[in-house]
Amino acid sequence: MIELEEAISNEKLVELYREMVRVRLFDDKMGEFYARGLCPGTLHLSTGQEAVAVGVCANLIKEDLVTSTHRAHAHTIAKGAPMNVTAAEILGKVTGCCRGRGGTMHLSWPSEGMLYSSSIVGAGAPLAVGAGLSATLRKTNQVIASFFGDGAANTGGFHESLNLASIWKLPVVFVCENNLYAISVSVNRSTSVKDIAVRAKAYNIPGFAIDGNDVIEVYKTARTAVERARKGEGPTLIEAKTYRHHGHYYGDPGTAYRTKEEVEEWKKRDPIARHRKYLLECTIASEEQLTNIEKDVEAEVAEAEKFAIDSEFPGPEELERFVF
Repeated sequence: MIELEEAISNEKLVELYREMVRVRLFDDKMGEFYARGLCPGTLHLSTGQEAVAVGVCANLIKEDLVTSTHRAHAHTIAKGAPMNVTAAEILGKVTGCCRGRGGTMHLSWPSEGMLYSSSIVGAGAPLAVGAGLSATLRKTNQVIASFFGDGAANTGGFHESLNLASIWKLPVVFVCENNLYAISVSVNRSTSVKDIAVRAKAYNIPGFAIDGNDVIEVYKTARTAVERARKGEGPTLIEAKTYRHHGHYYGDPGTAYRTKEEVEEWKKRDPIARHRKYLLECTIASEEQLTNIEKDVEAEVAEAEKFAIDSEFPGPEELERFVF
């Protein structure tokens, strides 16, 4: 556990809850869309992993940047992209954040710092290093957070990125969302170390292995890493151990590579239920206050749903736009 000198305010603790609920209910709605046949392609949900995206992004300012993966909804929403344009993009509509061209796995909203998400495993880390170099040369004092999974930590790009970021002391926070499975391959079968975070030692940077289902621990650790990056002290590697409740993609039962007992055990550690219990037990928020938050978010998701469904698909005139 990383200790901050200053305490986290009650307002911030409640805000973390609100943001996790926003991510969860948005993902639930996207799953419903997919089940109704409204989403082109496939869909990857972050149910169970909300604390990582929210805890990290809560430390970033608007000008900071994020790179993400095929499982990008949580990072996109947590970084500030509006729900309506995100939902529209996932449905392939022209009002989407990429005018329907990116879809669920290539979300981008630069005005709020959501730089790019890529379906290519490990592709975000090199992009984050490039953005970090740009920020350093331009002296913008931006921090770049790069989210990736445990599978990406075994790619060459991951190691090259940490090496360059360390050499040049770039303001990059590398966040490994270790949900224990790269599609269906257990991290125990694919990775030679117990904690991916120890690989930071090879590049002379700090590395932390933390409970990715504890949003407070994620927030505190990310705060330390972000402050270090902003001071020009270089990158940090954070490994947040978490778990996805669903299979790799929507519709994947996951039963071929995970036991029902394992899934149920991890669901008991659900980050939202856990934080809700903490807020109530510490009298930081009341049941009524949290219920009102949940109702507010339900209304926000309903508005995003209507916007996305009512929006038009790109017309033929859009075909040659943005083609070089």
